[in-house]
Amino acid sequence: MELYDDLAGQVALVTGATRGIGAQIAQNLNELGATVYASARSVDDDVPDGCEKVLLDVTQEGDIEAIADGVFGEVGRLDVLVNNAGIGEFGDDIVAEPTDRINRTLATNLRGPMLLCKHLVPLLLQQEAGRVVNVSSGMGQVSDMGDGSPAYRISKAGLNGLTAYLHGEYNDHGLIANSVCPGWVRTDMGGEEADRSVKKGAETPTWLCRFRPGGESGKFWRDREVIDW
Repeated sequence: MELYDDLAGQVALVTGATRGIGAQIAQNLNELGATVYASARSVDDDVPDGCEKVLLDVTQEGDIEAIADGVFGEVGRLDVLVNNAGIGEFGDDIVAEPTDRINRTLATNLRGPMLLCKHLVPLLLQQEAGRVVNVSSGMGQVSDMGDGSPAYRISKAGLNGLTAYLHGEYNDHGLIANSVCPGWVRTDMGGEEADRSVKKGAETPTWLCRFRPGGESGKFWRDREVIDW
C-alpha cells in the first residue's frame, strides 16, 4: 500500500476530537504535518495542541453547513474527513431499548456522518485522493451481528453501508472511503477494562488517512487488515 510519508499542505477534519480516539487521531495527523480541524461540541472543550478547534454538533445540519461554507470556504480545500464522533449505550434488546436512545444513537452515529458527507464530499472530490475514514465497530458486522445494544449495532452497520455507498458512487472520481474497527479501547465509552490503549486504537484510522491516490477503498479494516462486513 502506497502511503503519504507526511500530510504537509493537506487539510483534515476529525469529528469528536476532544478526547479518546478522535483526539489521538487529530494529534497524529497534526504530527504528520496536516492542518487539522478538530471538532468540539462546546467552547469549553479542549482539542489537541496544534489543532484548530471548530464547534460542531454532528446532529445539527446548521453546524455542518457553517463549517463547509465558512471554515473550508476560507481554507479552500479538504483532503481527509474522519467521522469519529459517536455514542454508545449498551445492554438492552430492541424491546427494552428506549426510543430516545435509538433516536440519539442513530442521529449521532449514522445521520451525522451522512450529512457531513453530503456537505463535504464536493470539497474532497476536488483533491486527487480525498479520503473518508469512518470509525465503526465490529459490533456493526452484519456477518456477525450478535445480540444486545441494537441501536449501536445498527448505527455502525449503517456506517459501514455508507462507506460502501461512497466507494460505489465516487471511487471512480478519486474518493477513497474506508471503515475501521479500532478494537475495544480504553475510552469513556469502552471503559477501563478494555484491552487496547487509545494510541493503539488510533493507529489504523491514522494509517487509512495516509492512503495515496488509487489506494484501497470500500473496505472494513482492523489492525491494517481487511475484515468481513
